[in-house]
Amino acid sequence: MTEPIYAIHDLQHGYGGRAVLDIPHLTLAPHTIVGLVGPNGSGKSTLLRLLAAVETPRRGCIDFEGGPLAPFAPTVRSRITLLSQEPYLLRRSVQRNVAYGLELRGGTPDLKSRVAEALTLVGLPPERFAPRSWRALSGGEAQRVALAARLILRPAALLLDEPTASVDAHSAELIKSAALRARREWGTTLVIASHDRLWLQVVCDTVMQLANGRIVPAGRESLVYGPWEPRPDGRAEKLLPDGQRLVVPAPPTDEAVLRFQARLALPAGDPAGPARLQGAVAGLGLEKEGDNLTVTCQAAGLTVHLHLPRDRVAAEGLLPGRPVVLTYRDEDLQWL
Repeated sequence: MTEPIYAIHDLQHGYGGRAVLDIPHLTLAPHTIVGLVGPNGSGKSTLLRLLAAVETPRRGCIDFEGGPLAPFAPTVRSRITLLSQEPYLLRRSVQRNVAYGLELRGGTPDLKSRVAEALTLVGLPPERFAPRSWRALSGGEAQRVALAARLILRPAALLLDEPTASVDAHSAELIKSAALRARREWGTTLVIASHDRLWLQVVCDTVMQLANGRIVPAGRESLVYGPWEPRPDGRAEKLLPDGQRLVVPAPPTDEAVLRFQARLALPAGDPAGPARLQGAVAGLGLEKEGDNLTVTCQAAGLTVHLHLPRDRVAAEGLLPGRPVVLTYRDEDLQWL
């Protein structure tokens, strides 16, 4: 049996008396791609900082490659690297920014070619960008240089915190491609926190969903957060951004989190009744195994991922923008 690259035991962490993460046990296999999804404040960034040993958990421990993970340990400096959403570059040339981490590790005789390789991976021609000043970069270029500075290390674990959230579409695609090449060429383990769930569903071996600092199974479900308003019939409802109402069984508390799963109903007409939501197809993704497609639908601010046979998707014309109606039953709902 392959030893996990990360093993978490009885982890609890927070700030100023506020609990942020509570993970009793978690293991991550080496050479895999793991996605983290969840709303802002769910603990994704905190978990990445702990895995990078930038922070130390208040309680519990994290093992990396069979040994305890400690800040500033040689293992951390040489094997793990974190790319945050906002790139930080030193006030120096692109060449020196990308080379900096490798120089701290003692350098290498082929440093110039390693810098050129890293820049090429992120779609920045080294002959043009290596001598350029950090001040002469666009936001997307700066993020790609920051990623190149991590790829040059050929890390065992590459942790990405919303790597494409604040860049243009072209840079986003290059960042995605470069990160996947790290796994393919060097066996790097990737842990990616992103709101791009369609991309994560397609590329990840595992997608973990965080809710209030806890890991819950991720699949076709969406998480819906309170508050919930009581109804005269004993059920509860939530007014969604477009004016539709999500009507559900009574929650255990007004602030409870609901795991919501929907089914596809066609043709898409005017929804009637509390168990239907009107929405549209937002995107399609080819699943890594089988003959299914991931059909991502958005309805009233909720994102739902449906796994449908390719022939059904084609027969019903489920292209982006196609109106759909999503139905749900009480058995499709679970309070967390």
